[in-house]
Amino acid sequence: MLIIFIGAPGAGKGTQAERLAEWLGIDHLSTGELFRKAIAERTELGREASRYMERGMLVPDEVVVKMVTDYLGHREKEAGGVILDGFPRTLPQAEALGEELTKQERGICCVVDLLVDEKELVRRLLGRGRHDDTKEAIDKRLEVFQRETKPLIEYYEQRGLAERIDGVGTPDEVFERIVAVVQRRGCEQALRGSRSTH
Repeated sequence: MLIIFIGAPGAGKGTQAERLAEWLGIDHLSTGELFRKAIAERTELGREASRYMERGMLVPDEVVVKMVTDYLGHREKEAGGVILDGFPRTLPQAEALGEELTKQERGICCVVDLLVDEKELVRRLLGRGRHDDTKEAIDKRLEVFQRETKPLIEYYEQRGLAERIDGVGTPDEVFERIVAVVQRRGCEQALRGSRSTH
């Protein structure tokens, strides 16, 4: 079983996804971390990803899909589920993920959409102090998110998987909201159950 985190840059999905993964005792896969590692190691994929990321653009679907589905394939026989953070970002990625999950006989328990208004997102991102978090780059990333990623929510809503969660508040408050949704949907039992069957 998988849980997918969707949210604009600065919504806190990485922090919350990591925390939920630890709470459930399952893997947390951040595509951003995978790319940063590939860039640091100067792999072919890393160099290709770097060209796009430096311009505030999304890495092409085929590159991301290959990376994530390879990872899921390796984890197929491992215990437990996976929390996907930062993937899928586009409808073609979501469709490709769906096909791969069908092959691997996996399912999606829920899709967490962390809602934070744009003014707060910009405030958070500027406050991180990362060199790539200029106002211009942030505006570009938020624009790309609205255009490319927002349609995913409708896609998953149509499948009864999307859960919109208020991402404003202390990290503990937001986490409590996420846990409540995970428990209400039975994700906790499904994920822990998948571990016990391996």
